Amino acid sequence: MSEFANVSVSKEANVYFDGQVTSRAIVLADGTQKTLGVMLPGEYEFATKVQELMEITSGELEVLLPGATEWQTFGADSSFEVPAAVTFGVRVKAITNYVCSYFS
Repeated sequence: MSEFANVSVSKEANVYFDGQVTSRAIVLADGTQKTLGVMLPGEYEFATKVQELMEITSGELEVLLPGATEWQTFGADSSFEVPAAVTFGVRVKAITNYVCSYFS
């Protein structure tokens, strides 16, 4: 799906890592919450509160998931899940657009 219909969008962006990563929160008609974001090339560490599904819509990055010893590469039209209450590493190789879905 290349777009979401009937959503509410936060006017304020979430800005991380000195502007290298930004996202906007959206709420779908059924109450589902997601963020739409952009990551510029660089290396970052994120923490989760709840389980997340990261869908990569363009770009390329490597991810070091909790408990893993090797980085995994993800590009356009790929996704990965991250458990709740963990940290994970990301190395962005090219400007990357993503959709993050949250599970409680």
